[in-house]
Parts: sequence; structure tokens; C-alpha cells
Amino acid sequence: MLAIPLPFVIALLLVILLIRMLAQSEAFLRPAPIFTGACILLVTAVGLRWTVDLQIVRFFQPVAAALLPPIAWLCFSDLRQGPSRGKWLHFLPAALFLILSATWQSWHPPIDLLLALLYFGYGFALLHRAYAGLDSFEGARLTDAAGAQKAALLAGALLMFSGAVDLAIVADFHFYQGNHAVSIVGISNIIVLPVLAYAIAIIGRSVPEAETQDEAPASPAIVTAPPDDGRIIDAIETAMRDKQLFRDPDLTLTRLARKIGIPARQISGAVNRLGRNVSHHVNEYRIKEAQRLLGETDLTVTSVMFECGFQTKSNFNREFARVTGMTPSDYRRSGAATKS
Repeated sequence: MLAIPLPFVIALLLVILLIRMLAQSEAFLRPAPIFTGACILLVTAVGLRWTVDLQIVRFFQPVAAALLPPIAWLCFSDLRQGPSRGKWLHFLPAALFLILSATWQSWHPPIDLLLALLYFGYGFALLHRAYAGLDSFEGARLTDAAGAQKAALLAGALLMFSGAVDLAIVADFHFYQGNHAVSIVGISNIIVLPVLAYAIAIIGRSVPEAETQDEAPASPAIVTAPPDDGRIIDAIETAMRDKQLFRDPDLTLTRLARKIGIPARQISGAVNRLGRNVSHHVNEYRIKEAQRLLGETDLTVTSVMFECGFQTKSNFNREFARVTGMTPSDYRRSGAATKS
């Protein structure tokens, strides 16, 4: 019976994940599919190290490993406000590792130690981004901001774990002449990469399609006067009540800023000073409309969900329970809908 090495099985699962991304209209040149493709290459390289141990594979493996942290970070750069300039700078580490790998036979540079520093650096940056709060994910759909934050936490933690693995490899070479290095790399990648690729896939799904030129109003002008919290909250209230922006399932903090002509940071600051974040604030308008529809119409719960701007039942049920203390179905059955 033919036995397929485990790394190749993981690579096959990642290929399936990549195909699903592309089938869901995820452009191949966006960071999430690129990251998944890099994971496939790295896991395949690990499998080849386990089976044939070719010199070209030893050369390629650290270069592929150096690509993962910056690509993971670029996946989150899609969720940042404004254009991301200088993205190419994030690929300088991979170019450095290409040189180090090519010259390793001459002077044995500390590749594993440098990889650990690279993973720790990007892992810390992702954790810092996640702990900055939901409003730091300006480009994520407001309904998906919580998921994007959890994905950032998971990705940052996994990169930090990978950095620790690289330090373990350094220790193995120091104390045991690297006898366990291949096994350490293989096992850690088999554990980390599928989970990390899944976290990046979550990020890819939380980024809406770009607005067309006809849909996107002009960007807000730079405001030099101190922000007026009352004016900002009133502008949000007007946009939600009159234009019903909350019905847009692709609404992000960046899009909201463009729609009402106020910079995203000022919106975030004003809402934060109310003791909440923008995602929760907008979702409360959605839940209020959902309560009305549940009480005044015969629409199914799923139809109500879509009417109010939610795309998944999990997000809808979570936010509905946060605001009302019960699920949409229980709310309708309880009679609370007809009393409100």
C-alpha cells in the first residue's frame, strides 16, 4: 500500500483551501491566496526534505520560510485605512535570506536565528495590531471586525510560536549537531501552517470588494479643527437613519468615513468615547431594524438578517444576543417583538 508522507497530505489540504478561495472570487494576486500558495510551497519543501533531501530543497526552504511573515502582515494591510505604500520593502528579508542561503557553504550565517527574529518581529506587530481594538481594522466589514481581530491574534501567536521553533532549531544545532532539526521543522510546520492559512483566509473574506468610481464619493477633506464628538455622532445618526447605510453588508469604517465626509480616526475616537467601538455602534442600528422587521413582518429570520446588512447567521445571532439578550427566533417567539 502506498504511504504518502504527512507533509504532502497537508499540502493537498492547503491546495483545496486555495481552490476554495479562488472559487469564492478571491483574486489570486490578493495577499490571502498568495500566502496560502507560499504555505503550500513550504510544506512541499519540508516533505521533500523528509524524503529525498535534495540540495536545492535545502537552499529553497529558508527563503520560502522568510516569505510567510511579511505576506501574513500584508494580508492585514488590506484592512488598514489609506493606501499601503512601500509594500515591496516587506520582501527585502526574503531577498536577504536568498543571499544567505546561497552563500551558506562559505561562511555559515545564522539563518535559523535570523528567521526567529523575523517571525518574532512580525508576530509582535500582528499582536499589537489586534490589541489596538476592532476600530484598527478600518478596511474590514463592520460585521466581520471581531473575526478579523481574532484572526490577527491567532496569526500573531502562531508566528511567535514559529519563532520559538526556530530558536529550538538553533539549540538543537548547538547541543545535538542538528540531529533533530528536520523533524522539528516538519512537525511544527504541519501544526502551524494549516491553522495560519485558515486565519489568513478569514482575513481575505472580511475585505469587501473595492468600490467602483461611481459608487465611491470623494474622500473626506483633511480637518484641522478639533473634532466635535456631538457633530460626528449626529452625522452617523443621520447617515444611518436617512440613508440607512447599515443595510450595506460591505460597510467598513473607511467607507463610512467617505460617506459622511469625516476622517475615520475622528469617527473612531468619537464612538470610543461613548464606551463602544464603531462595529458595535453600527450593528446596534442593524439590530434595531431587525427587531422592527421581526415584529412587523413575516420575513424569515434569514431574510431579516440579510435585510439588516448581516451576511452570516453566526454574526447576526451573536450581535442580536449582545443587544437584546436572546436569539432572533426566541425574540419573535417571546412576543417582545410586538411589544417594542
